[in-house]
Amino acid sequence: MLIGSRTIGPGNPVYIIAELSANHNQDFEQAVKIIHTAKDAGADAVKIQTYTPDTITMRSDREEFRIGGGTLWDGRTLYDLYGEAYTPWDWQPRLKRVANDMGLELFSSPFDASAVDFLEKMDVPAYKVASFEIVDIPLVQRMASTGKPLIISTGMATLEEIDEAVNAARHAGAKDIALLKCTSAYPASPDEMNLRTIPELARRFNVPAGLSDHTMGIAAPVAAVALGACIIEKHLALSRSQKGPDSAFSLEPQEFKAMVEAVRVAERSLGQVHFGPGAHEASSRIFRRSLFVVEDLKRGQSFNEENVRSIRPAHGLHTRHLAEVVGRRAVRDIEKGTPLSWDMVEK
Repeated sequence: MLIGSRTIGPGNPVYIIAELSANHNQDFEQAVKIIHTAKDAGADAVKIQTYTPDTITMRSDREEFRIGGGTLWDGRTLYDLYGEAYTPWDWQPRLKRVANDMGLELFSSPFDASAVDFLEKMDVPAYKVASFEIVDIPLVQRMASTGKPLIISTGMATLEEIDEAVNAARHAGAKDIALLKCTSAYPASPDEMNLRTIPELARRFNVPAGLSDHTMGIAAPVAAVALGACIIEKHLALSRSQKGPDSAFSLEPQEFKAMVEAVRVAERSLGQVHFGPGAHEASSRIFRRSLFVVEDLKRGQSFNEENVRSIRPAHGLHTRHLAEVVGRRAVRDIEKGTPLSWDMVEK
């Protein structure tokens, strides 16, 4: 798939997305600082979210609308939480200009059709389907109908639900789709990541696959890249001490930069299937083992396992010839420390 000028998929650099989410704490300048931080840390794109409390839920104190289950937000209503977390829509075109001026792409997760319409006017280069919205088939179809690349998070989704969303997107006009393995827990435990799902998503759906990560730390993204992840998405905050709805499971700037650097090392390290010495290994071949005479020998004296040994370096006969040499005689005097060669051994 292509987002802006970047090709995303196997054989291309991993596409790294900094999720701004609610970490702006309703401060536009803080949102701008996070975008600058994302650029400095080496991200390729910034993602925001486009909703209001009224487009994502409704105001209600009923039990059904109150959060529970051991989350960071237990006891709050959905309307209250999203009222704190949403990114004001009038900021979003300005944030896109800030990002684009720095060479970053900026796109969003829309949460209803009006948000898609708004983002189309912004001319975002792609759309992200949030994990909780993968089951909103009309919304998936609306995003897909724009023809823009579609990145779909699969947190909580069964294989059948992923299949339904992908098919709906393709039939609605999406040509470029990527799937992200995601564990929708905040923060997520490494024990529940199941990163081996990433190559299976790529295989089953014939799409680039990646990771939307909510674990603490950077190990999971690096492991995901080793498994073939083409996209990494991670929350970024200026500081976890600035408490907000998402700060507890976000990376701070130096951590995000360390993740990017580790991902780049990991992708370079994958290389290709290769046997034999690499470019910088050739000079080390001389330090392999070979056969040396390790005691002074006189002409006619027999070679044995005490006076001929396999040692470093590799100037002598190959070690495979030890059994052929033992029991045969020296054709001349040989000084201790001489690499063994066939012209020293009787025929």
